[in-house]
Amino acid sequence: MSFSAFLAFPGQGSQHLSMLSDGGIMDIALSKEFSHAIECCSDLISHDAFKLIEEGPEELINLTSITQPLLLLCSYLHFNKLINSINITPTYLAGHSLGEYAALVASNSISIMEALKLVRRRGELMELAPNGSMSAIMGLEQNIIAEICVTASNGPDSHVQCANLNSPNQTVISGHNDAVERAQELCTSKGAKRSIKLKVSIASHSMLMKDAANQFQQNLNDIQFNMPDTQIIHNVSVDSVSLPQDIPPLLVSQLYSPVRWVETCNFISTKNLPIIECGPGKVLSGLFKANKLDNYYSTSDEEFYEKINNYG
Repeated sequence: MSFSAFLAFPGQGSQHLSMLSDGGIMDIALSKEFSHAIECCSDLISHDAFKLIEEGPEELINLTSITQPLLLLCSYLHFNKLINSINITPTYLAGHSLGEYAALVASNSISIMEALKLVRRRGELMELAPNGSMSAIMGLEQNIIAEICVTASNGPDSHVQCANLNSPNQTVISGHNDAVERAQELCTSKGAKRSIKLKVSIASHSMLMKDAANQFQQNLNDIQFNMPDTQIIHNVSVDSVSLPQDIPPLLVSQLYSPVRWVETCNFISTKNLPIIECGPGKVLSGLFKANKLDNYYSTSDEEFYEKINNYG
């Protein structure tokens, strides 16, 4: 039986040790068909990607410029196992931040080799950006948090903004350390249930990434994007593109703009399709639940193929 589905690819934060063996993709990782992708990834990060994923050290896996190609590689392998194992037609694709590159590969807009090179460079540029921090604010409305960020920002050297609009109950803020701390205190005073400082020194999806984005533009200029053969719902626009040349500007602005995941989930809810988180971990499954979606699955679930074969 063939069926349609909405596929979503995870972003940074979903990486973990043993993503191949724990994710059930060791068989496809060992096949000759995908050895070129693993070799490309290994060359880019100057480490044996296979060995690093399975054996660590974990701090290296969590280094942004290494995390991004490793996570893309694993999501790519999850996707290929999925489409080679069951008769599925992806109707829409989306990715949470970095996951958008896996969606571009899955839609045949760019090759896995091109995508790996792009995300390696993306990660390097992000690491070179000014130091900052990020904090997850729980239990406060996003519009209130956005107003607080404006109040907590004291100009270009002390800026904070909403970065990941993950669910009605969770918004991640990002920016300079002092501004993030001020915003955290203000959010708590306005009734936020919790504010959790993330273990990062990079202010993703904030204006601190503006210079990195401008430099990344040069790398994107070297890539010929094809029109995706499956609609991708992009983070910045919550929409698909009409022309392939519309894609690079979205990837540039994505670096310093919010990930509009609540709106993406609202879009998904209108399509009445099973949702498949395609990649390591189950972070997106948690966000689907937080956005009151159901009928979602994760390819990292040990029982995924049993569950999906029983679908319908």
